[in-house]
Parts: sequence; C-alpha cells; structure tokens
Amino acid sequence: MVLPTVELRPLTRADLPLLGRWLAEPLVARWWHHDSSAAAVERDFGPSLDGADVTALYLGWAPGWSPDGAAAPFGLVQVYPIEAYPEYVAEFAGVCPVPPGALSIDYLVGEPAARGRGLGAGLIAAAVARGFADHPAARDVLVPVALGNTASWQALRRAGATWYAEGEMEPDHPDDPRDHVVHRFTRPPDGPVRR
Repeated sequence: MVLPTVELRPLTRADLPLLGRWLAEPLVARWWHHDSSAAAVERDFGPSLDGADVTALYLGWAPGWSPDGAAAPFGLVQVYPIEAYPEYVAEFAGVCPVPPGALSIDYLVGEPAARGRGLGAGLIAAAVARGFADHPAARDVLVPVALGNTASWQALRRAGATWYAEGEMEPDHPDDPRDHVVHRFTRPPDGPVRR
C-alpha cells in the first residue's frame, strides 16, 4: 500500500494553541482524554520543547487535504524511548517483552477534514522512520492502542506494524476497558532509514 507522504516538523511553542484546539476536537478528546486548556498543554508539552523531557514532538504536514490544497499541519506525533519512563516499562512488562532500546509513539489526526485520506498511517510511518533515524540502537517501536480504537490500530497496520501482543493496560480514557493491543515495527535489516 502506498501511503501519503507526510513531512514531520518539530512542534514549537507557537503551535501550542493549535494543539490545544486539536485536543478539544471531539474524536481526539474521545481517545486522548487530555485537558486542552492552555495551562495544561504548556504543562504537559512544554518540558519536551525545553529539552527537559526526552519525548520528541512533531507536527505532521501534508498537501492536498486542506481547502486550498496547500501543505498544512493536520496532526501530532510523539516519539520516545520506552525505558525513559519506568512506569511505562512496568506496564508493558505485564503484557509483552520490551526489547532493549525500544521506542513508542503517540499520535493524533487533529483536523477532521484530514481524516479518511491515509494521513494517519503516513504520519505513523514517518514517525517510525524518524525514531529509527534518531535512535540508531533502537530495533523496535511498540505501540499500545485501546482495543476499541479500531481506526487507530488499523492505521498502524497500514503503516506496516504487526500485531505483537494483547493484554490489559491503563486506558487513556477512564471509561474505557483496559483491553489493549500492542503493535510492533521492526527496523529494516539493511539500507538507510528514511525520515
């Protein structure tokens, strides 16, 4: 399957109001369940922007989906080493092995008009490639998704992930069951990693 080309651009403080708007968008709010106030967005994303947190934050940009057809941001992706967050390592350990140096990503398509165009899968593929490029020792990217979030794990599959494990993990939304599926990307055995 040919995925749309998605460019990743680092998130900046000037983008935080846009991110707050996306977090308040109903479908994003349904699965992320994140406070979209300016103070909360600064609290949770500011440390990464300042270099105090290892999570890399990117906006996904692509042409063709906006009304004028120009390239525009449509979503967010976070890329981070799982081992940087001990509580996350422990949670993963109850479901599946975490290979040394493994990364994870979180993502959202914040613009409703950008959905249904394959951009989510393109964003995921771009983030995985960027993660492998920025973390040469990483061989795997593990991504847990609530079992009920079918669109999300189908996008992972379209981006090239395989179903790795399933089990109970803490849901992002407190009303959701704990059932999760974990998908896995493995670094290509040879050749350069595209960004």
